[in-house]
Amino acid sequence: MMCCEKKEQKKMEKYQIWSRRIALGAFAFALLFLSASADDVVVLSEDNFEKEVGQDKGALVEFYAPWCGHCKKLAPEYEQLGSSFKKAKSVLIGKVDCDEHKSLCSKYGVSGYPTIQWFPKGSLEPKKYEGPRTAESLAEFVNTEGGTNVKIATAPSNVVVLTPENFNEVVLDETKDVLVEFYAPWCGHCKNLAPTYEKVATAFKSEEDVVIANLDADKYRDLAEKYDVSGFPTLKFFPKGNKAGEEYGGGRDLDDFVAFINEKAGTSRDVKGHLTSKAGIVESLDVLVKEFVAAGDEEKKAVFARIEEEVGKLKGSASRHGKVYLKAAKNSIEKGSDYAKNEIQRLQRILDKSVSPAKADELTLKKNILSTYV
Repeated sequence: MMCCEKKEQKKMEKYQIWSRRIALGAFAFALLFLSASADDVVVLSEDNFEKEVGQDKGALVEFYAPWCGHCKKLAPEYEQLGSSFKKAKSVLIGKVDCDEHKSLCSKYGVSGYPTIQWFPKGSLEPKKYEGPRTAESLAEFVNTEGGTNVKIATAPSNVVVLTPENFNEVVLDETKDVLVEFYAPWCGHCKNLAPTYEKVATAFKSEEDVVIANLDADKYRDLAEKYDVSGFPTLKFFPKGNKAGEEYGGGRDLDDFVAFINEKAGTSRDVKGHLTSKAGIVESLDVLVKEFVAAGDEEKKAVFARIEEEVGKLKGSASRHGKVYLKAAKNSIEKGSDYAKNEIQRLQRILDKSVSPAKADELTLKKNILSTYV
C-alpha cells in the first residue's frame, strides 16, 4: 500500500512540475508577444513619465487627444518617426493621451492638440516644437536637439503617379476603378493627406481592378482644368462605368477612404489591406447554403443541384467564389457535417504562419465561404 502511495505521489509531483513548465512557457510566450507587438512610440502616463523622460535620454513627446483630427493626421508620421528612432539609444519618442492623463498634460502647459515638446537629457523643462508635422521635419529637429543622425526610411510608394503621358491609359481604363488626388506640392492640406493616401494605396495594392493615383495639378494645369480642379487637394473617383469622374466629398481619414472604395468597387478590405469576413460571400449562394445546412442527407443532394445551377449563372470573381461554394457543398456531403469546421481550423493554422499576401487572400476567401456551412 505504501509502495502504491509513493508511486502516486511521484506521479503527482511530475504532474505539478509539468504544469508549472507549461504555465511558465505560456507566460514567456505572452511576454514575447507583447514585446513583438509593442508600439515603437513609447506610451507615457503619470506612472512612468518621470521614469522615462528627463533621464539618460532626450525625449520627444506628443501630447494628444484620441478624438483630435490633427492628431489623427499626425499619427502615421509620428509612428514612422518612432520606428526610425527605435534603435537610437540616446533618444525616446513618446506620447501621452491627454484625455486619460489630464493632470500630466496640464502640468506641462498643454492647451491644444497635438502639442509636441522636447525634453533634453536629464531635464523635465520642455522646449515646444513649432515646425512642420512631417516625419522628416520632426526627425531633423530630434537630430539637432539630440545629437543623432537618424534618417527616415522611405518605403516604395503604392500610389500611381500620373502624367499627361499615362493619364488616359490609367484613369480611363474601363476595367479599373480609379481614385485620383489632384494636388500641389506647396499645399499644406495635400502634405497632411499624403501619409493617409499612401495607406489607402497600400490597403488596396492587391486589388487588380482598383488604382489609387495622384497628379501634380500645379505642374500639369491643363489636365487639372479639364477636370474642373480649382482647389487642392481635389479627389475624383473614376469608376469603371463613368470615366467623366465623380468628385469625392467624403472624410479624409483612412477609414473613410477604405469604406468608400469598398462600397464603390465592391471590394472587402480593412485599413491594413486584409480581406474582411465579407470577402468572397455571394448573397444568392448564401441563401442556398442555409437551406443546404438545414436539409437532411437526401435533401442535401437536391439543394446541391440548385447551388450548382446558380454557380453556372455567375460571372467574374463571383464565378470563382462560386466554385469554392460548390466544392464545400460536395465535400460536406462526402465527408460529413464536420468537414467545414475542420477545414476552417486547418486554414487558420496556415494563416497563423507567415504567408504571402496573395496566399492569405486565397485562404481567407475559402475560410469565409466555409464559415457559411458551419
